[in-house]
Amino acid sequence: MRAGELWTSLERIVDLCRDEEIELLLIAGDLFHRQPLLRELKEVNGLFLRLEKTQVVLCAGNHDYLKKDSYYRTFPWAEHVHMILGSELEAVELPGIGAAVYGFSYMSREMQAQPYKGKRAKGLQPAEILMIHGGDERHVPVKKDEAVALGYDYVALGHIHKPQNIVPGKMAYCGALEPVDCNDTGKHGYICGEITDKKCRIKFVPSAARQYIHTEVRAEGGMSGSELKEKIKAVIERGGRENIYKIMITGFRSPDIRFDLRAMDVYGNIIELIDDTKPSYDFAKIKRQNEDNLLGEFIRQLEGCGEDSLQYRAMCEGVQALMETRRD
Repeated sequence: MRAGELWTSLERIVDLCRDEEIELLLIAGDLFHRQPLLRELKEVNGLFLRLEKTQVVLCAGNHDYLKKDSYYRTFPWAEHVHMILGSELEAVELPGIGAAVYGFSYMSREMQAQPYKGKRAKGLQPAEILMIHGGDERHVPVKKDEAVALGYDYVALGHIHKPQNIVPGKMAYCGALEPVDCNDTGKHGYICGEITDKKCRIKFVPSAARQYIHTEVRAEGGMSGSELKEKIKAVIERGGRENIYKIMITGFRSPDIRFDLRAMDVYGNIIELIDDTKPSYDFAKIKRQNEDNLLGEFIRQLEGCGEDSLQYRAMCEGVQALMETRRD
């Protein structure tokens, strides 16, 4: 399902460029999350053929890097599609729209060099754009002050999946079009921008079909499994059934209750459900009733610690184990 949504999301962007007559589409690396197959490049090129007034410039990132036998190296792109195939900074000149895009591609999974460092905009065209895939120690470290000082009208960043406006109007991560794993929380989409008279204006446009949402659902002491199920259902309905959830159940439950987590996924969109509840024992009462035995002594040794502490959790689990042993 997610693979189909990723393709559909790219298709929407291409159609938007066509309908709005966008002049330039930038793909700052990792068009694919792995090495592309030949048939996949043909499909993407088929999409780009819909564009009559849009130039496309793309580079290879750390996931779809240029292996020696990469299909990227020999693929015959449409005339208006420009693939950067070098690991050193190079310029793609587009005089028809008065723009030059500077960029580079990865030759391996990691790239600690900074091909952009010290490479100022050359003034080849009225609008000068620097495209960088990177931003951490193993993937082209990016220092924003250095990059902005190079004189480009805009620095388009790829690699980080979450959209981030690093320098307003000058430098930003568009993020992934769609979240690609459960940790890609928040909104995803694309950046739309305009350069006029050496001034750049950009805005982030959410467009993803769904989000990954991490949330907490708190159980109360006397809550039954069916009541908890309804509470989780209500949380998902408020957040949107189209989204995908990782849910942590916190709070307290009756010592005799064991929640059936398999029954809680009402809409089939929970990828992880964790029961982190604690049994709601009346420790003071149990201690009074067991003053002269191991159970009472165990509570005396650990009582007084906070409910979020490891000691409290140890006390809950220990009391539960001792009481179950006594029942047996």
